[in-house]
Amino acid sequence: MDVLKFGFRYWKRNLGFSILTQIMSFIALGADLLLPMLTALFIDYIIKDSAVKNDNVFSFLLDGSYGQVHTMELFWHLAMVFLCLLFLKLILVYCKNVLNQKLGLNLETDLRLATFHKLMELDSSTISEYNTGELLTTINSDTIMFKEMFCRIIPNILDSAFVLIIAVILLASINPWLLVIPLLMMPVFAFALIRFKKLARLNFRNIRACNSDMNLKVQENIEAVRLVRSFTNEEKEQEKFDEANQVLKDSYIKQVRLSASFEAAFSAIKQFAYIGSIAVSAILVMNGYIRVGYLASCAAYILKIMDYITMINNMMFQMQQQIVSGYKMMHFMECESRIPDGSETIDESTPPHISFRNASMTILDKPVLQNVDLDIPYGKKIGIVGGTGSGKSTLLEAMIRIHDVSEGEIMLNGKNIQAYSLQSLRRQFAYVYQDVFLFSNTIDSNISYANPEVEEEAVIRAAEHAQAHNFITHLEEGYQTIVGERGLGISGGQKQRVSIARALLKDAPILVLDDSTSALDVDTEKRLLQAIRTNYSDRTLLISAHRMSSVVDCDEILYLLNGKIVERGTFEELMKLNGHFASVYNIQEAQKKSVIDFDQLAEGGAR
Repeated sequence: MDVLKFGFRYWKRNLGFSILTQIMSFIALGADLLLPMLTALFIDYIIKDSAVKNDNVFSFLLDGSYGQVHTMELFWHLAMVFLCLLFLKLILVYCKNVLNQKLGLNLETDLRLATFHKLMELDSSTISEYNTGELLTTINSDTIMFKEMFCRIIPNILDSAFVLIIAVILLASINPWLLVIPLLMMPVFAFALIRFKKLARLNFRNIRACNSDMNLKVQENIEAVRLVRSFTNEEKEQEKFDEANQVLKDSYIKQVRLSASFEAAFSAIKQFAYIGSIAVSAILVMNGYIRVGYLASCAAYILKIMDYITMINNMMFQMQQQIVSGYKMMHFMECESRIPDGSETIDESTPPHISFRNASMTILDKPVLQNVDLDIPYGKKIGIVGGTGSGKSTLLEAMIRIHDVSEGEIMLNGKNIQAYSLQSLRRQFAYVYQDVFLFSNTIDSNISYANPEVEEEAVIRAAEHAQAHNFITHLEEGYQTIVGERGLGISGGQKQRVSIARALLKDAPILVLDDSTSALDVDTEKRLLQAIRTNYSDRTLLISAHRMSSVVDCDEILYLLNGKIVERGTFEELMKLNGHFASVYNIQEAQKKSVIDFDQLAEGGAR
């Protein structure tokens, strides 16, 4: 089975110890299976004075060296052997259980690391095909569930098979007729198992889907808590959660009913087989084919056979849940990134020179970049403007291969960027996204994310250049202030400045600001951009913005429309062209003046 091969790839490092635990388990089970034979000796030669027969594995205890039949000396020797076997079983079972759980935790850790590393490798488009709830279930719940197959389910099935083989051999050695009822019941067990196994797998798939949906509902409401409250939609979200919760509950209730039916059916079969086997053994005793002591032994072995057949059925039933989790993990791990990694390393001693050569990109059959030709020598300042959906972010993301171009190529130092390893390529960029994310940690840790060991002075200097130092020092804990998930607790403009400081501290040769000053007022933005030009004048700077004033000092400004560069040039050249850029710039400037006039009018009225 493919899912078992997949799991074995991660389990094989534990193979040596797992074999050891299985051997310990077999020895413990062997000791347990010998106890009924001693019980038979107690009944036949301690309680009842029977003629000695050499038909028991412990018959050597009856040669007179360990006491005569029907004496306390023989009783104590038999009791000592019984206790030794019992203690051997208990000690080995304890050691096996502890070691097996440790091996299971090793496998769980390995699976969680593997799935998380896979998540880090996949491109954004592939990850977007999974919802957050599905990813959380795969990386966390499925790893816990799947490791149970190797540290509990499979060992229990092997234990059961071992007990069945030994118990059958011991029963056959007593009298072959004792196997009649168990053998007759085998087809019934097999038929019931196959039927319940199919139903169980379908139900476990439904349970997993419901759990993923529940995780998604919770995760969305955690992230959107402020939005929900601002729209006073708490009741609506509560209703959605209640509905998902009820569906999850119903799926588990269905599973409980199926399990109860499973247990009832197999218990009935087991009891019928047990009673029938006891009847057969009683007939054999009454007709003198076996001794009375063996009646107790046979009852114990028949019960063990039934119990372990039931255990196999239970394990096979439960395994369906692990198989569902295993398939989900296997399919996730087999996902191929649409952005294949290159093998070459960029020479970091050479300043990066980027150029687009007739680059086009299509996403979901929609053209998002069309025939882009662009040359960006090291140190050049490029401004990229245009309306929403014009392709500004896509153009910038193409340089770090968030998406690959469909036609043409993007070159870095004369070589296609697809030849370079993603890690080497992305080290050349300090990227600030328009959707700011701050980790749930201190401001200091967020700024020093690229280099956690950096000195405090460097963190403060980057914050000063990003115009963040003043507001940080006014916080009660300063740089040690812990911001919440996604930066909750500070304003949008403050989050943007912290994220810009984080990029500045990375000190990469290319700085990318992807509409990352939109929440700043005009004066703060001017100071920030001036600080970047002054302190990072040798760096390549790429600025995407909706506010035209953000790019007026750039060496070249690109105006994008439907993924095409329809205008390009310096600020003065574009204003003389009197095209798209000039039109939008004039409108925005007029809007700013009207706001100023309104403010002055309001102040005059107040006087």
